[in-house]
Amino acid sequence: MPNPWCALIACFISVAWLAAGSGVSTAAEGQDESLPIETDAEKVQWFETKIRPALIEHCLECHSTETEASGGLVLDSRDGWQSGGDLGPAIVPGDAAASRLIEAIAYDDPALEMPPDGKLDDVTIAAFRRWVQDGAVDPRQPSRSSGEPTRQTGLPVERAHEHWAYRRIAPSDASIDAWIDRDLARHGLTAAPPAEPRALVRRLTFDLHGLPPSPQTLDAFLADPSPRAYERLVDRLLASPHFAEHFARRWMDVVRYAESITLRGFILPEAWRYRDYLIWSYANDRPFDQMIRDQIAGDLLACDDITETQQRAIATGFLALGNSNLEDQDKTKLEFDHIDEQLETIGRAFLAQTIGCARCHDHKFDPIPTRDYYALAGIMRSTTPLKHANLSKWIEKPLPLDPADEAHYRSLQTRADAVAAELKTLQSLEKGGPGNDKRVVSVDTLAGVVVDDADASDVGTWTESTFVKPYVGAGYRHDGTTGQGSKSVTFDPVDLPTGRYEVRLSYTSHDNRATNVVVKVFSANESTTVRVNQRRRPPIDGLWISLGVFPFEKEGQSFVIVSNENADGCVIVDAVQFLPVDGQPSVAKGSADAPAGATTDDVDLEAVAARRKTLSAELKRLQSELNRRPKYLTVSESEPREEIAVRVRGNVHQLGDTVRRGFLSAVGPAQRYADRIGSRGSGRVELAEWIADPSNPLTARVYANRVWSWLMGEGLVATENNFGTTGEPPSHPELLDALAAELIDHDWSTKSLVRTIVCSEAYRRAVTDDARRIAVDPNNRLYASGSVKRIPVEALRDAMLCVSGEIEHRTGGSTIRPGTSSDYNYKHDSKRRSLYLPVFRNSLPPLFGLFDFADSSVSVGQRGQSTVAPQSLAMMNHTWIIDRARQAGKRWLHASADGPAASSSAKSSSTKSIVEQLYLACYGRRPDADEMQLCLEYLGGEDAAPSEDRLADLIQSLFASIDFRYLE
Repeated sequence: MPNPWCALIACFISVAWLAAGSGVSTAAEGQDESLPIETDAEKVQWFETKIRPALIEHCLECHSTETEASGGLVLDSRDGWQSGGDLGPAIVPGDAAASRLIEAIAYDDPALEMPPDGKLDDVTIAAFRRWVQDGAVDPRQPSRSSGEPTRQTGLPVERAHEHWAYRRIAPSDASIDAWIDRDLARHGLTAAPPAEPRALVRRLTFDLHGLPPSPQTLDAFLADPSPRAYERLVDRLLASPHFAEHFARRWMDVVRYAESITLRGFILPEAWRYRDYLIWSYANDRPFDQMIRDQIAGDLLACDDITETQQRAIATGFLALGNSNLEDQDKTKLEFDHIDEQLETIGRAFLAQTIGCARCHDHKFDPIPTRDYYALAGIMRSTTPLKHANLSKWIEKPLPLDPADEAHYRSLQTRADAVAAELKTLQSLEKGGPGNDKRVVSVDTLAGVVVDDADASDVGTWTESTFVKPYVGAGYRHDGTTGQGSKSVTFDPVDLPTGRYEVRLSYTSHDNRATNVVVKVFSANESTTVRVNQRRRPPIDGLWISLGVFPFEKEGQSFVIVSNENADGCVIVDAVQFLPVDGQPSVAKGSADAPAGATTDDVDLEAVAARRKTLSAELKRLQSELNRRPKYLTVSESEPREEIAVRVRGNVHQLGDTVRRGFLSAVGPAQRYADRIGSRGSGRVELAEWIADPSNPLTARVYANRVWSWLMGEGLVATENNFGTTGEPPSHPELLDALAAELIDHDWSTKSLVRTIVCSEAYRRAVTDDARRIAVDPNNRLYASGSVKRIPVEALRDAMLCVSGEIEHRTGGSTIRPGTSSDYNYKHDSKRRSLYLPVFRNSLPPLFGLFDFADSSVSVGQRGQSTVAPQSLAMMNHTWIIDRARQAGKRWLHASADGPAASSSAKSSSTKSIVEQLYLACYGRRPDADEMQLCLEYLGGEDAAPSEDRLADLIQSLFASIDFRYLE
């Protein structure tokens, strides 16, 4: 139970908040939208209380002078909407019916629906309609003295080099500290001293592992006299699997990783394989340029190594993690929305470009024309991301396996297909459908010359059968499951008179039959090959198919050969009939008018039912084994398209000019790779190569900046996902280029780059509150000092599990509870590292939402850093935290002298020792004298045995402290 005083504070805050909220009122509240607004004052008040808030919340993100003014329309001033946009005036004061704004928000025109992410509620729409009808009174001042709205034209492609991000990377031999210290000197600042060793180890361990350092790690480092002790510690941390897990989680923010879709809480059961691919990649220090190729086109880059092939294929899950509206019945719109999400994620993740802004118009700020957007969209349009139905679905494919396993599963699938086909026939027989043709046709009843399979000569082993009817004679034969291409049967009539004959072939149809049976007719001086689809019911009396009319000579060749050459299923041979034409006399043993089905055998329904039961059980077993075959989340190559049309203003049904598939023309070697796109592929391989090319000026800069941000708290470019003209410029452009060049020169090694950064003096500096530094550089962008960093929520949770001794360090695999069909109200009860908790878009794990977990529906370059009261209240009152503190109390109270809680420097179970070990586990340091005194007094004194409850409360207070949640 939470402490009473904590609950009292929470109650007080809630009551105060509610009281404040209930006291806010305006004259316009409660006013009926249907009533006229009489006075100018009331009209102004209507605007301020009803219209301005709605504009700010729903419109100004895209329609203001501070953004891109989508469609040329700005709504942050009166003169903006008066001037109108590209489509003309948006509002006709006094005439709501004639106003495009009202038409757009009412969703009256499918081609003009605003806001695009969802229709406004009816009350808000009614308020806008009343406002316009009553004259659209807008008290806001003009945005400019000229009365014209501000329009930014953006950076044209031919001038892209004027912006720092599009210029070629300039390598440098100078070190990190050389660049940092140069700027410090320019600003008259002095670098802070190195951090205290314990603080540095804690900082380093959290930054590289996302976990607190163990007491053993601390003691070992402090006891190492070598000048290379720190470098050795760095190498040990980089070699640990925990490094790969932590950096995988960092990248998962960037690629909007999730294991469910918001819509109906659909589970993505194979998404975890992509997470494990990232862990595998970082553990093996996979070159980041190869990781780019993997994630964009890995399914197209198979190789001889099966592990490599599997990992590349799995990596394409990156393209399939988007949070799309699968219920959208306009499938073309759904596909283009899905493409837009993919391009926006690719652009932000690898290039720090807001590509999606060019979907409806040329980018207002960056050198990205709409044509470039649709050149990229053509690549993704040549890829199939979803399987469409009333409710579309993501794509899962069988994971590539080694040859032996592939053969095993192929054999299972072949057998399952055969069993399913036979079951279908049996069900048809039981129901008396088309398959319930019970005839067994005697040769003697047939016209012409008939050669039964019993009288034919064969090559290879053929199997006799009477299972499927109708058939001629005593039965028919099939080629079995072996010897493809080596088996044949020859039907040779004896002394066939000279003349013209229609040649017919008899066979029993079934779903497991071949569709391409090769039948060769040898007639007078010629041979003719006919291919027969034996899955189709024979068209003549359900028994025969005509091979054609042929001339035969008595002493010449007159035979038919059926073979299983290249057959794609079972081949059936039953009988061949030679029917005379041109009025020739019949030579049949029976009358030509004799009924085709003179004799029949009844179907034994009991035998059929028994057989069906046996096969049903077998099919269930086979399907269960087939379902155990690994699958992965991915996309598919579709029929490639040379070009697609620009969608005018983003409307998928309004086509403009067509464009060739290609890339951002202002960035790197775009044309060189665009020229390589052929008609046989989507262009994803070329897209990956263009992004990963070392001469692309964005890619290495963007990734180097991310790694710097993950270690230093903020990127050299603070807008990690936006290197465009609206993003922040780099604080140290030369340093950024030096890091990017080093990344490339060291084979795109993440570990090498991390090692370089954390071994710099800039990383190892102490956190100080130097007044001059704060005055000159309040945000510490010059890195004169270390920065206080809040550890992410995953590390916060994991640290508490480490203290309680409950953390489970199993790696990999799916962690979704079996039988989970939806993510709603999912109970996250695992004690594994937070990395492995399912990321459900409708049901995040405890604490994640409170402590700024990344929005998993969009690419996130830098998480928010909110500091709000609910965070502190959660640390005091959340049941999960209270339970961890209680478990930790039991662990530390009952640990033996040489148990897991003890370190080499203090192996005692005394109260003082427990407090020391708790501080080491929570803060990476021992308590000072005042802290020790307070703790001992609370626990009852140094000599008294503390109670579990008191110890748990003390541990919870340590969890709640700033020292626990922040790094210095």
